[in-house]
Amino acid sequence: MGLETHELKIPKKISTIGIVTALSLSLLLTHIAFDNFPKSFAITTTNTNQTSAGAARPAPPQLGALSELSATQISASANKTCTMTSSLAKLMGTPQQTEGPYFVDGMPNRSDIRSDSSDGSVQQGIPLRLAFHVYNVDNGSCIPLNGARVDIWHANPHGIYSDVKDFGTTGKKFLRGYQVTNHKGTAQFTTIYPGWYQGRTIHVHVKVRTFEGSNQTLEWTAQFYFDNSVNKKVYIQPPYNKHGPPTTTNEQDGIYTGASTDGLLKSNTGQHLMLNLTKDRQSYLGTFNIVLNSSHSTH
Repeated sequence: MGLETHELKIPKKISTIGIVTALSLSLLLTHIAFDNFPKSFAITTTNTNQTSAGAARPAPPQLGALSELSATQISASANKTCTMTSSLAKLMGTPQQTEGPYFVDGMPNRSDIRSDSSDGSVQQGIPLRLAFHVYNVDNGSCIPLNGARVDIWHANPHGIYSDVKDFGTTGKKFLRGYQVTNHKGTAQFTTIYPGWYQGRTIHVHVKVRTFEGSNQTLEWTAQFYFDNSVNKKVYIQPPYNKHGPPTTTNEQDGIYTGASTDGLLKSNTGQHLMLNLTKDRQSYLGTFNIVLNSSHSTH
């Protein structure tokens, strides 16, 4: 009888040892899995940020502390209003914003920026014409600024900038260019409705500079924005719908809602940088009056 009882206890011991072993193995595997989780997650994130051409997108720019402007750059901002004598309309000085990480100097002097001069290809999208009227404040009057260089640049419908190594577009020139203002202070461009990328609302970068010979005497920089409702309408149409609807509205964009870089505004700078946008059949026209203070430029 004792032998039978001893024989019955052996399976219980074996069972207990098996359970303990299984639990230990399970905890070990769980620890390994959590140790490797961040690496696996990073790989997954990278793979979901592929462009249509298969190249990995760069990480979105950080929207933390912005670099301070130089004294020359700050002086380009006008903190006063001026009156346009032709219409008696009053204009306020235009605040500045960061130029962002994708500015490239030395772009072509051209009004139509849709093509890539390196291979002749043309960016497809809804046509957009832009007209910027640049004024200087002089004793309360808005004086057209003649001879100013106006650079613009923006992303294509897939959120890609040209001439950026991280995008794999080094040497490309699409959707970049500059014009020199005429005697009316006007610079005009033909482009396409811009694209969006992670963390940013749809926008166009603009930089205005003046020169005396090769010496720069004034620099003013900002970004211009589009109405959220128009952005939604554009992004249900090809080729924009391949990229999907914008994930960030104006009000969710840290630069749009942030302070101006020249200290004129403490918040919601983007509200003062909305393009006056009208639809013209299958295209759009965007205009803006840029009011500067060129009288304080450094020579």
